[in-house]
Amino acid sequence: MKVGDTAAGTVSARGEGLTFSQPTSKMVHAKRWVLKKHFEGYPAQSNFELKTVELPPLKHGEVLLEALFLTVDPYMRVAAKTLKEGDTMMGQQVARVVESKNSAFPTGTIVVASPGWTTHSVSDGKELEKLPAEWPDKLPLSLALGTVGMTGLTAYFGLLDICGVKGGEIVLVNAAAGAVGSIVGQIAKLKGCKVVGSAGSDDKVAYLQKLGFDVAFNYKTVKSLEDTLKKASPDGYDCYFDNVGGEFSNTVIPQMKKFGRVAICGAISTYNSTRPLPPAPPPEIIIYQQLRMEGFIVTRWQGDVRQRALGDLLAWVSEAKIQYREDVTEGFENMPAAFMGMLKGDNVGKTIVKA
Repeated sequence: MKVGDTAAGTVSARGEGLTFSQPTSKMVHAKRWVLKKHFEGYPAQSNFELKTVELPPLKHGEVLLEALFLTVDPYMRVAAKTLKEGDTMMGQQVARVVESKNSAFPTGTIVVASPGWTTHSVSDGKELEKLPAEWPDKLPLSLALGTVGMTGLTAYFGLLDICGVKGGEIVLVNAAAGAVGSIVGQIAKLKGCKVVGSAGSDDKVAYLQKLGFDVAFNYKTVKSLEDTLKKASPDGYDCYFDNVGGEFSNTVIPQMKKFGRVAICGAISTYNSTRPLPPAPPPEIIIYQQLRMEGFIVTRWQGDVRQRALGDLLAWVSEAKIQYREDVTEGFENMPAAFMGMLKGDNVGKTIVKA
């Protein structure tokens, strides 16, 4: 199933090694993973069902898409609550236009789309996003789902807009070897910050050290998280980028500096819990330290500001100022396995499924 990790420069260039469909006939069958049963605790294979559906012929203005790469992300664990049983799982993909009745998207165009866990889909083009014209051939197309896509943008805006980091500040990020956390730390270093990151294995800690984190530790093996955080930054933290929530955050909040900022990106430690959530931090700490805590969703940023951010991310990756890593699973039939593995922390970097 797993075809291994890919690091910068080791993934095939645009289109290389990919099998594209020829222009299609009128009858197209799409494979789709649907939510068979709502999750209780950790998702299981029995929560999903693979179905085949026949797509209708294209109408004027429509295009037929074939998935090349698909993403699985932690938010899907929570967002699936909004689906009805039998609905297609949500999510983005990098896709190729294999048939077109829309002049803006001729056959062969590569786009980022959000049709969910499906091999083929029909779009009217309104929600499609072409890859930037300056996308280098040496970069894998799948980065448009990760470092130069949603996860990179999440790191970018959470750190720079929500936290508003400035050079010389101390930044703490958890799940730091994941798709978002690894980019947060690298952007913080680019901005002149000291960066402390936590991860869940010694291999992940080694990866963070390779990325240039000033301090990296395995939260599963330290004797005391509180003492480890104090040792890493005795004077406290200016910015905390939180991907984990729960007890971890309750330990961090008392160590925030006055006027500290907390960007609440996710709470993966609680998503699969069937027990009551841990208590929140004491209100007096937030009040008297005058902390600012803000949750955010990356879709808040659209238009020109989003395009500028994508331009920055693409430039940083192209210039090797930001390193990326992808955890690639081969085969559309393995979407649920990739999703479940990501939720359990099996991945380093961005989890991608190659269709």
